[in-house]
Amino acid sequence: MAIPSIFFFALFLLQHHLAFGRVDLNANFSTNDQNASWLSSSQEFAFGFRPINNTNLFLLAIWFDKIPDKTIVWNADMSNPAVPSGSRVQLTQSGLNLTNPQGQSLWTTELQQDVFYAEMRDDGNFVLASSNSSYLWQSFNNPTDTLLPSQTLDMNSKLFSRLSPTNYTKGRFELYFDNGNLSLAQIGWPSESLYTKYFDISTSSNQSASQLRFNSSVIGGQRAIGLSSSDLDVSRYYYRATLDYYGVFSLYSHPRGSNDDQIWSNVGYVPDNICNAIYSDMGSGSCGYNSYCSWDNSTKRPTCMCPEGYSWVDSNDKFGGCQPAFSFGCGADDARSRENPEKVYEMKPLPNVNFPLGDYERLNNYTRDECEKSCLYDCNCAVVISNAAKDCWKKRLPLSNGRIDLMEGLTTTLLKIRVQPLKKKDRVQPALLGSLIGSLVIIALLAATVVSIILLKPYKVARRVSSFVETNMHSFTYQALKEATHGFSEDLGRGSFGIVYKGTLNSITKTTVVAVKRLDRIAPEREREFRNELNAIGRTCHRNLVKLIGFCDEGVHRLLVYEFMSNGALADILFRQPKPVWNLRVRFALGIARGLLYLHEECETPTIHCDIKPQNILIDEHFMPKISDFGLAKLLYSNKSRTHTMIRGTRGYVAPEWFKSVPVTAKVDVYSYGVMLLEIICCRRSLEMDRDEMEEGQAILIDWVYDCYMEGRIDVLVENDKEAIADMGRLKKWVMIAIWCIQENPETRPSMKNVMQMLEGLIEVPSPPFPSSFSSKVHGSQPWT
Repeated sequence: MAIPSIFFFALFLLQHHLAFGRVDLNANFSTNDQNASWLSSSQEFAFGFRPINNTNLFLLAIWFDKIPDKTIVWNADMSNPAVPSGSRVQLTQSGLNLTNPQGQSLWTTELQQDVFYAEMRDDGNFVLASSNSSYLWQSFNNPTDTLLPSQTLDMNSKLFSRLSPTNYTKGRFELYFDNGNLSLAQIGWPSESLYTKYFDISTSSNQSASQLRFNSSVIGGQRAIGLSSSDLDVSRYYYRATLDYYGVFSLYSHPRGSNDDQIWSNVGYVPDNICNAIYSDMGSGSCGYNSYCSWDNSTKRPTCMCPEGYSWVDSNDKFGGCQPAFSFGCGADDARSRENPEKVYEMKPLPNVNFPLGDYERLNNYTRDECEKSCLYDCNCAVVISNAAKDCWKKRLPLSNGRIDLMEGLTTTLLKIRVQPLKKKDRVQPALLGSLIGSLVIIALLAATVVSIILLKPYKVARRVSSFVETNMHSFTYQALKEATHGFSEDLGRGSFGIVYKGTLNSITKTTVVAVKRLDRIAPEREREFRNELNAIGRTCHRNLVKLIGFCDEGVHRLLVYEFMSNGALADILFRQPKPVWNLRVRFALGIARGLLYLHEECETPTIHCDIKPQNILIDEHFMPKISDFGLAKLLYSNKSRTHTMIRGTRGYVAPEWFKSVPVTAKVDVYSYGVMLLEIICCRRSLEMDRDEMEEGQAILIDWVYDCYMEGRIDVLVENDKEAIADMGRLKKWVMIAIWCIQENPETRPSMKNVMQMLEGLIEVPSPPFPSSFSSKVHGSQPWT
């Protein structure tokens, strides 16, 4: 595809002489200094630290210094660009060296020759020069997401979009050379693997190009693609060409000497409509998964929208995708929706919206009504598309590449959502009708009671229902559970204060496999554990928590009935050979974090689990991780965030504050999660004292991991694991997150909300300090917001 007219071959040479702002060896500054930058001689560009929004994090960057918003055009280390407050940059003979507050190196230019001086040039290029003034390193040769006038992008160079407006990590889009064309493609984030390209910028002569240059079409006889235009006026305007975080490559201008009211204007962009340009089975599209995209000609950028019943994954990032606010009926909790889906769900038209790819099933000769019904009864189905030719395409989550499609009448897109209950004002309220309905309900309840007594023997009502009816759990008799487990014959393993047995519950319609936890002989402290577990689990509802189906509270018998998890404990999968693949381990880590976040901040009664470890994470038939065993849970009520209790947990996962006779918080779970995250990454236990093949220093996992991190040997942690090594960006970040989680000072650890945001790449991961000594150095100066 030819490039639009705004981007064409033309001579674009700066007419004024460039003066340079020179920087001598050993010059340095930190984020805390009043003048934390080196200016060009014109003072139009600055090199230094820029704060990231309202955080304690900073970027080492280059920006337009005379523009009110200080627009950034380059930043160091896109794999991990954010640095904590107190970081310092210094010019040495070896080059630039960026260090954290503890003096540990975060980023360096790593040159082979000695540097004599540096310059912040008036064209926006920061250079390191030798004694004969030749350039040993320059920011123009290490671009991020932006090109400036006079800058060249060579065949082996790339532009990467940032992840979001405020996240300068490498994002989801890349501009690169491909067979003589300049191409745009999505990235399999967080790796750098490319999906199918969605746009080619080619030369008008159809000849291969080897450079993209922001001033001239021919360099040294080689063909180049020019970004300039004959009507650009560098005497009145600043210019930049940026690969935006939503996948559009745009040319912007900004008046020189402007006031606060003036902003960057988009004077050209490719592709014409990013919403329609991306057409790939892989990747989310411009707007993220489960959303749809509309091109706005007035703003010259896409607008993203969530379908009805969906909400933003991150309300601050409208390009980060959407998530449904309801389940689709595939889980263990969704028996009603599977039996009566037409009463639980409805199909709503999405006018002018299309999801053109990602079909998992195509049904021929299906009317629209048949297409709708097929989706309603399929718990995998989220959307169907029907046309006049009676074709029916079914799509599951996550939905990708959604876009506005104005070709009305050709297809109809139907979205599956939960039926909303009637509001009070919409209900029919005549007294006579209410009395009649009430009478019918009473009769139905009496009939149901009779049927349940006669037919549902395994579900006999216990003599004591207690106050747990509100949790919607079944109350079983001891005899019913004894029969269900065949006399407690099949042992699944031992949990806290009891043994778990496999059982089967039979009803008229189905057979359900369950896990029955039988507590030991009652002692006062075990009675409390039983009550704790009932309260903690009975009031929770989350896909990453094991569901408590019911209980028995009869005489000396205390039993808990859970959903059966067919793939056993995480420990059984994680510590065996062959070890689970990397992508599955990633899924485990994310699911467990979501479950803990729910327990700490989202459920009705915030809960500290107190014994997070791989043995207490169970895996269902779909390899979904679920947190189990709330026997040690300590409930936090709405007016409390700390609690005093006896030492709880398991050796190797216990946070240091347990031993200090101080109130504990949810940060004890964060510590345990950090240890377990390292176990998931490395596929080994936190303590390996008895293994002969262990090298010196490897017995204690957290010490070994930190040594490898500091020595830049992260790959050693996943030796021979090609899938993990290929995902090195995520691997390094997750190791850093784990080290933050296991800090000795609980106030320094992130919350599970922060952990979740870092795991998903929504906030930066600052460089962590050594776990056991950090609290004595910078007590209370955690970077979490």
